[in-house]
Amino acid sequence: MSMLYYKDTMPNWGDRKQNEKERIMKSTVNFVLRNKLAIWIMTIIIAGAGIYSGMKMKMETMPDISIPIISVSTTYPGATPEQVANDVSIPVENAVESLKGVKTVTSTSYQNMSSLQIEYNYGADMKEAQESVKEVIEKLELPETTTKPVVDRVSINAFPVIALSVSNKDQSIAELTDTVENNIIGEIQGIDGVGSATATGQQVDKVKLTYNQAKMAKLGLTEDAVAQVIKASDLKMPLGIFNFEKSQESVVVDGKATTIKELENVEIPTVNPDPEKAAAAIAAGEPLSVKLKDIASIKKVGEVESISRTNGQDAIAIQVVKGQDANTVDVVNAVKDKVKSYEDRYDVKIDVTLDQGEPIEASVKTMVDKALFGALFAVIIILIFLRNFRSTIISIVSIPMSLLMGVIVLKQMDITLNMMTLGAMTVAIGRVIDDSIVVVENIYRRMHLPDEKLKGKALIREATLEMFRPIMSSTLVTVAVFVPLGLVSGMVGELFLPFALTIAFALVGSLIIAVTIVPVLSHTLFKKELNGQKPVKKQVEEHGKMAIGYTRILKWVLNHKWITSLITLAALIGSLALTPLVGFSFMPDDEQKLMYVTYTPKAGQTDADVAKDVKKVEKLFMDRKDVKMTQLSTGGANPMMGGSGNGSLMYVTFDDDVKNFDSIKDKVLNQIEGFKQAGEWKSQDFTMTSNSELSYSVYGNSEKEISGTVKDIEKIMNERKDMKNVTSSLTETYEEHTLKIDGDKVSALGLSTAQIGQAINPNKQATVLTTVKKGDKDIDVEVQSSVKAPDNFKDVLKEKIKTPTGQEVALSELVKVENGTTANSVSRSEGKVFATVKGKITDKDISKASSAVQKKIDKLETPKSIDISSGGATEDMADAFSQLGLAMVAAIAIVYLILVITFGEGLAPFAILFSLPLTVIGSIVALLIAREPIDVSTMIGLLMLIGIVVTNAIVLVDRIIHKEHEGMPMREAILEAGATRLRPILMTAIATIGALIPLAIGAEGSGLISKGLGVTVIGGLISSTLLTLVIVPLMYEALSKLLKKKRNKTVE
Repeated sequence: MSMLYYKDTMPNWGDRKQNEKERIMKSTVNFVLRNKLAIWIMTIIIAGAGIYSGMKMKMETMPDISIPIISVSTTYPGATPEQVANDVSIPVENAVESLKGVKTVTSTSYQNMSSLQIEYNYGADMKEAQESVKEVIEKLELPETTTKPVVDRVSINAFPVIALSVSNKDQSIAELTDTVENNIIGEIQGIDGVGSATATGQQVDKVKLTYNQAKMAKLGLTEDAVAQVIKASDLKMPLGIFNFEKSQESVVVDGKATTIKELENVEIPTVNPDPEKAAAAIAAGEPLSVKLKDIASIKKVGEVESISRTNGQDAIAIQVVKGQDANTVDVVNAVKDKVKSYEDRYDVKIDVTLDQGEPIEASVKTMVDKALFGALFAVIIILIFLRNFRSTIISIVSIPMSLLMGVIVLKQMDITLNMMTLGAMTVAIGRVIDDSIVVVENIYRRMHLPDEKLKGKALIREATLEMFRPIMSSTLVTVAVFVPLGLVSGMVGELFLPFALTIAFALVGSLIIAVTIVPVLSHTLFKKELNGQKPVKKQVEEHGKMAIGYTRILKWVLNHKWITSLITLAALIGSLALTPLVGFSFMPDDEQKLMYVTYTPKAGQTDADVAKDVKKVEKLFMDRKDVKMTQLSTGGANPMMGGSGNGSLMYVTFDDDVKNFDSIKDKVLNQIEGFKQAGEWKSQDFTMTSNSELSYSVYGNSEKEISGTVKDIEKIMNERKDMKNVTSSLTETYEEHTLKIDGDKVSALGLSTAQIGQAINPNKQATVLTTVKKGDKDIDVEVQSSVKAPDNFKDVLKEKIKTPTGQEVALSELVKVENGTTANSVSRSEGKVFATVKGKITDKDISKASSAVQKKIDKLETPKSIDISSGGATEDMADAFSQLGLAMVAAIAIVYLILVITFGEGLAPFAILFSLPLTVIGSIVALLIAREPIDVSTMIGLLMLIGIVVTNAIVLVDRIIHKEHEGMPMREAILEAGATRLRPILMTAIATIGALIPLAIGAEGSGLISKGLGVTVIGGLISSTLLTLVIVPLMYEALSKLLKKKRNKTVE
């Protein structure tokens, strides 16, 4: 056998082990060739199972990443941000901080609302975490007027997958509401896979009850007394089962007022506090009770709490969120199909304003197209090299088969068909064909050797076995390269794990195919040639012109080792020096012709002003020729809006064929900024990470303490030309008036602070007194505060406060006013107050701007108690890159280990590792030419390269060792191996390059598996393939001579 180990380095047990290995390989190939029919049946089964699994796989844009964050939001009506922080946020923070697995707790307190983000370590059980947060919060005592805190998990799936807009020019909002609430929403919620469907812009019916305070005072009634009477009589009370003489019957006392009329006629007993007057009133025959309508006005109103408009027309928007395990594309298509029938049935116009399914289907199609194009290219390359149609067919079989094998395993592991898995398949096409090419090329070459003694199955067996070891180790190497990716923690790890798994499964599949289906197919297609029935044009193994030219170069290189090494080193250092020109970024940008624009009103801005501002921007979009649709929602519960209840969200869809969408976005935003409106307009990016945001958080003990530093950082960022939209979370403030109460005066008049506060507070939350029926629906009866909101602060001071004795005193006589300001939100993290300054970097190279800003911030003089930390894309980038860097180091270590096991020595593998740094040269130059920054996707490209390049070197070194074992001197063995292996090495490299060209041209932005990855691999492959053919033999010879390594078997 040709693959024995050199005995000078191995004792006999090594031989035995080696023979054991060879016996396994041999029996595998023998089994395959003996059971050709079984292999065909297996192939058909795998193909069928693969296609079936592929059809059943769920399609998503991104892998479903569980973001380890739990949010807690609590509404606290009428409270300033500081009150919210002290009464709600801080108690909740303290309660959850010590829970298991909590990493950081950040809270933001807005006017009327507290929002907490509890971040856990990746990999925590979020279901359990959510339960424990709920449990802790239920035990807290929060102020009475707060609503029950809402505890939610943050998930990428929480965004709507499809949004609809229902409108009709001839119907009122009340009629539309009826259609949407009673028919459409219920039906959509019944669709399989829909998690929830919510409407905005609909009319909400309420009954408003306003007390007549003067009349009530006369009758000695208070609001609380009236409320108690209504609640006591407005009951339906089952008294249980009564045992009568002959039977058992149920008895119910029912005093519930079900209509507004019944409610108006509820009798309220009057109470006169003065007993003498009360007796006189009874004697005079005055009634002892009054009807509710005499002391209060009750009327039904329809309120539109949130506004929704499509293309400028009032509409009701419906947002559909999918269930956790549902498939986006299926849900979207099911909703679209169902909705088609509604237009005629309910006489409404329904527009789809947001469709998350379409881009997924489009990107799947793009990826499939790229994959087919790549495969086609690879086929052409093989045809050109082998100039034989049958061998080309044999090699190509491995593309669909190995991908289908991969799909079967992915489906079993419940991994979805998303950008990462599809991208991995596109990338794998170039790589899965390698094993087959190497085997086919070897069978084909040996068939044409004049001194080939073997025939038929024996030839195929030997030719396959000869390549078994190199292809097995090269496949293991490539799989090993991707293993560390799965160990990278955090978002990047979760994102790229499906990618790594897909490539690993496909490669293992390709190895199995190369030693099963390929030999069988070769035996079938080359039957006549193999059995000598058809003459084969025997070629003396003289190498082609290309191989002869290469051998000459190689000879020169081996004679001039120093010069070659220095030139290569210079090229490597030169290319590394270019990295600053290439620049760094975090994630490649995503292309979807959609703008999400949000408007956050200025602190204290009125609803009418907000409506005017929003209308102006809406008109700007509607007047543009390239805008397909604008959808606007103002107010209501909006996941994108954070704390402000009267904020606005617009999605604007542009035509698909819009060019330079980024610059159009910037232009529109600049126009909006030109309107100089009070609030803040922002374009939201929904790629998973904001790629180009630079943010700094400043921590300290109070807002006052940090404000100086925050302003300094804002100034530094604003001075840079390559940054825009610089904002800080400190900027906005409300005017605050503190009324200091004169304690002596107040107590002399028999008043309390609480009574004064209640008498002048218009921010009381409307309390629900009871409900009445309208059809099947319950309508709330709300008690409205009779305190009118004054027009300005002077009017507040003129308010009259009634004392228990009936005397009226102006508020200004009881209080002293202190004026100041209060921030529109208070943010806290880790027990400290913090503010964030953020800006968008306009340049593709993020690292340049961020390091310049960092340098200036380092020079700032700040008080000792202040900490500054960076965040945003730079933070994510540093974290991801350091982890990917570690993954690469781990990958190289694993590769070396596998090579040592394969070759049974440490020296040859060391020579092979020298091919790795050479990939960097081509990659950096290629990125520079393509103007792509170094980002996560290019790092993945570099990881792939480690696998591919090592494969080429293995094939070469394996042949050298092989020839040395046969007794050839080292120099001759190197030249012979070089000439023989040139063709398969160039073929696999060019086929891989061809398969990735569609990615690198990247006509369509396919998100993470992007142009950058294609460019990196192509550039790296070109440089490393050319240099591997030169540097690996050079290092191999140099190291062997240096360490006096002898591999000839003759040496005992």
